[in-house]
Amino acid sequence: MFLSPRYAHPQPVKRIGFLRVGPPPEHFIAGFRRGLREQGLIEGQNIVIDWGVAGSVARLPDALAELIRQKVDVLVASGTSSVLLTRDVARTIPVVFVAAVDPVAMRLVTSVAHPGGTVTGITALAEELNGKRLELLQHLIPNFSSVAFLVRAGSPATAEHTKQAERAAGALGVRLHVVAARDHDDLERAMFAARGAGALLVVDDTVFTTHRGKIAELALKNRLPTMYGLREMVEAGGLMTYGPDYGDLYRRAAEYVQKILQGAKPSGLPVQRPNKFEFIINLKTAKALGLTVPPSLVARADEVIE
Repeated sequence: MFLSPRYAHPQPVKRIGFLRVGPPPEHFIAGFRRGLREQGLIEGQNIVIDWGVAGSVARLPDALAELIRQKVDVLVASGTSSVLLTRDVARTIPVVFVAAVDPVAMRLVTSVAHPGGTVTGITALAEELNGKRLELLQHLIPNFSSVAFLVRAGSPATAEHTKQAERAAGALGVRLHVVAARDHDDLERAMFAARGAGALLVVDDTVFTTHRGKIAELALKNRLPTMYGLREMVEAGGLMTYGPDYGDLYRRAAEYVQKILQGAKPSGLPVQRPNKFEFIINLKTAKALGLTVPPSLVARADEVIE
């Protein structure tokens, strides 16, 4: 018997788990929700999003365990710590990640083109990014010859991030001094240790993103021009950022979520790379540091905070 749409069986509701340390920046979520809508996935109609936001890296396993108890159909892992945990724990649940990490070096996938397991996603890592960031600092800071590199002690991705930063600095003849902070309480010591460097390059890390206001405050206190990979860091008072448009990365992650919900396997979905980048300068911070930003650099910026 023919059933009219009025009496047709409703579309089953799918559960999406979102795992992250610290609250995700607003434009991450806006991009993700926009991507879901573009794929016909509407919260409260055919999907539910369970937010597994951990207050610290140590609480991340608890957040993941709760998402697993919710029987989510797919996991979105936001940030390196989240994706590495899902690789080790959520073995049967498909995972879409957005993270500044080399997925092959971190053994998340067999290869970028053929992930080969239950994990795929969008890597914010582009080999040339640190080189570009250092070049921008050279254009701004007279006689720029040394940079401190702030990383998170204990992060499994720190060794890989450091290796890439060393290559970029070496190619430009810039001395790199690695400074590690364990957590929020360790930031003041780490930032004091960075004093004397020509600038501070900050690794993309969810813990640092969460405490971006504190980092900006300490950088100004220690007279350190800062370069980041995320717009929120500059909006919080950092000096400059050059990096992927994360809103677009999360929009693209939503496309993979839809493909998986329709039956695609992560093993057959190639890891994607950034294709949109943004350069932002905070002129208020430059003024506070006594730096004059050349008009040529301002002209290259996608956005200027005054």
